[in-house]
Amino acid sequence: MAFNLDIGFASLAGRKDINEDFCAAMLPEPGQEGMGSIVAIADGVSAGGMGKEAAQTTVTSLVRDYYGTPETWDTTVALDRIIGAQNAWLAGLNRRRQPALGLTTLTAVVLRGQSYALAHVGDTRAYLLRDGQLTQLTHDHVVEHPDFRHQLLRSVGAEDRLVVDYSQGDLQVGDVFVLLSDGVHGVLPVKKINTMTVAVSDAQLISQQLVDAALAAGSHDNATALVVRVLGLLDATLQDENRQALALPVPARLKLGDTLDGLAVTATVADNGINVLHQVRDLQTQRLYALKTLHPSRAHDPEERAMLAHEAWLAKRMQSSRAADYLVNLHSRLPSGKEPSAFYLLYDWHAGETLQQLLDRQHKVSLPQVLSAATQVAKALGLLHRQGVIHRDIKPANLHQGEDGVLRLLDLGVALSGREPESQRALHAGTPSYINPEQWGFSGRAGALAHEGPVELPDAQSDLFALGVALYQLLTGKLPYGEVLPYQAGRYWRDPVAPSRHRPEIPIWLDHVVLKAVARDKRQRFETAEELLLALERGASRPLTAPPATPLMQRDPTALWKLALGISLLFNLLLVYWLLFLPK
Repeated sequence: MAFNLDIGFASLAGRKDINEDFCAAMLPEPGQEGMGSIVAIADGVSAGGMGKEAAQTTVTSLVRDYYGTPETWDTTVALDRIIGAQNAWLAGLNRRRQPALGLTTLTAVVLRGQSYALAHVGDTRAYLLRDGQLTQLTHDHVVEHPDFRHQLLRSVGAEDRLVVDYSQGDLQVGDVFVLLSDGVHGVLPVKKINTMTVAVSDAQLISQQLVDAALAAGSHDNATALVVRVLGLLDATLQDENRQALALPVPARLKLGDTLDGLAVTATVADNGINVLHQVRDLQTQRLYALKTLHPSRAHDPEERAMLAHEAWLAKRMQSSRAADYLVNLHSRLPSGKEPSAFYLLYDWHAGETLQQLLDRQHKVSLPQVLSAATQVAKALGLLHRQGVIHRDIKPANLHQGEDGVLRLLDLGVALSGREPESQRALHAGTPSYINPEQWGFSGRAGALAHEGPVELPDAQSDLFALGVALYQLLTGKLPYGEVLPYQAGRYWRDPVAPSRHRPEIPIWLDHVVLKAVARDKRQRFETAEELLLALERGASRPLTAPPATPLMQRDPTALWKLALGISLLFNLLLVYWLLFLPK
């Protein structure tokens, strides 16, 4: 079902000369549907002045800047960053002014996927009407004494550190959100608001009637009402994916010829003991798909379910971004349009082969093929990194060259998005031979052994290092630091040998690009995918300088002691020889 909202609002100054209330709603631009829609209401504080301006700038910046945050951020994180920045700006203006001016309350709701997120400060309110029952979602930040209820305990701009109330909940078709300033809820009882909201099926009419009723009841303040009726929902969010992962059973072990939801297994592509990947064919359309599910032995592991659910959510979110051209499309529903009966992911199947298969077949890949692949992967990683996503397992086996000429990144199973389960974030994931030194605790600055320093979490440069290793392997058939088995730690005893030493036809400029990508010291590597892409595109026209060789003392701080020990040992051997064999 398409996301469908009916939004209406009304705002009047009432008996005051100036209307210091402000409200706004914003729908997503094409391509940003996954961000959902945001509505907000604010009531500027009259004391000190500039309340109208504070309310307007706060609401406007929130609804506009929300769509500038990465889609992979949690909604409350995005709201907190924007509200915090607005509060810091207003608080900075008020730091030397007494009384403070430019203060405002704020209540905002983001409707995203099949859930809502709410942010609240002050005494504006948000209500939810569901199944005919109106529920207040916010708590007024005012003095509890009846005579001082107009005194705010919290407002945007009052203090440097603002505490915002956040809450989240499920979203259902038929829900009605009602956001009111105190000029409305202060004079209308909840029962009347409930009755008026239920009686009308038009959001604009509801909001207008609420404001008119408040003024008729004697409200002395500005009166504002913003109403949102939910008529249809977006695709599932990560929370929705997690609920589905826990509710559906994991398929039993599938073998050739078995069918599941009208999909016949034609081959088992991979089985690593955690996930199983099958090639399946839809019996009606005869189209091929890739079906990924948990190994039956992991069926009751909630962490593994959460990780696969995160992969599903991330793959769906990326489909609305520019990175979708370099990823495999994930289907939310079966080809028949029905819901799956078990917990699995259904991807498109693309003819072609991975670069690892190409490497196994050719041993050495041609230079044009390597450069084309490296350029496409760098573009894909740049698009992922702009969305705050770290792939974490770049290697030839996860780079698929399709027969359509497009190189796609496979397997987002261990990717980081900022929303991944804690267990996935703490997991030392990826293929050991392609993991950058910092994840082994080796900085490349002082010492050659692993685990000599703090272990760093993967970041964008981790993907670029892995791409450098893959590029080195495609060019030479070898790994720059040798193979690291799963039970071993990475070793970085020496600088990598230049690829042209293994393959003389490799140009010097490409030598320098590869060596910079896999440098032992993080400071010498590419910082962004765009920087690497630019170096590949410029090629020999503007070659990079070769990264400097790591000094012996930096590669091995004990080298001086080893040299002194060697000299001492040689001196002692000569002394023994002189005492035993030379004439006295």
